[in-house]
Amino acid sequence: MPSPRSSRDRRGGGGRPEFLSLVSQRGPGAPDSPARRREAGGPAAAALPEEDCMKLNPSFVGIALSSLLAIDLWASKRLGVCAAEGSAWGSARPLMKVIEVSGHGVPWLLGTCYGLCQSHSSAAREVLLNLLFALLLDLVLVAVVKGLVKRQRPTHNKMDMFVTISVDKYSFPSGHATRAALVSRFILRHLVLAVPLRVLVVLWALIVSISRVMLGRHNMTDVLFGLLLGYALYSVVEYCWLSPLNAPALFALWSR
Repeated sequence: MPSPRSSRDRRGGGGRPEFLSLVSQRGPGAPDSPARRREAGGPAAAALPEEDCMKLNPSFVGIALSSLLAIDLWASKRLGVCAAEGSAWGSARPLMKVIEVSGHGVPWLLGTCYGLCQSHSSAAREVLLNLLFALLLDLVLVAVVKGLVKRQRPTHNKMDMFVTISVDKYSFPSGHATRAALVSRFILRHLVLAVPLRVLVVLWALIVSISRVMLGRHNMTDVLFGLLLGYALYSVVEYCWLSPLNAPALFALWSR
């Protein structure tokens, strides 16, 4: 006669060998619990890589910069009223493009070289030669900064600019604003002008800079940094001022 214990084993499976072996393998802990996963993986599995961690506390500087960038992009787009013919001030776009050419490097370089060739005064030749040095230094510095920063131009910009090179696809800083600040400070320092003409020189630099945003060529921060860079660049030109004493070969070349 079978015992009661053997009957229970056949009916319910409370003491089935396969069930007992499964329980003995898993042990007393809950299956797939976080504690068991930490024990299985060790200290290396508990620590996540830094780049995979969620940054719940971004720095104040990061938040401020992101906010300023967003404001810059928004304001620049709103001020791009001449970016296309169908813009709010699209009818003024041809005038803005004339102003754009007046601040371009090519007319200034050609005009300075022509003045050097036609000049018969040593004092005028010295001023023009240093202006040429300033323009070339401006072109090189702006191209280097643009190549390093590589900030794209505004999305509403039309790439119909006058005489561009490879780095001109980048936006930061504005070469026109840099050149306008540099040239205006140079002219005010080395040319004797009446007060109305001095005011016109300053207004020209401001209008050239503002036109960059109105045409959609640059963001506001591109222009502001360009003005600061051009203003500071003139101090470098003054420090490295070329004269017949420290650069006699250059003056001998242009005096022929």
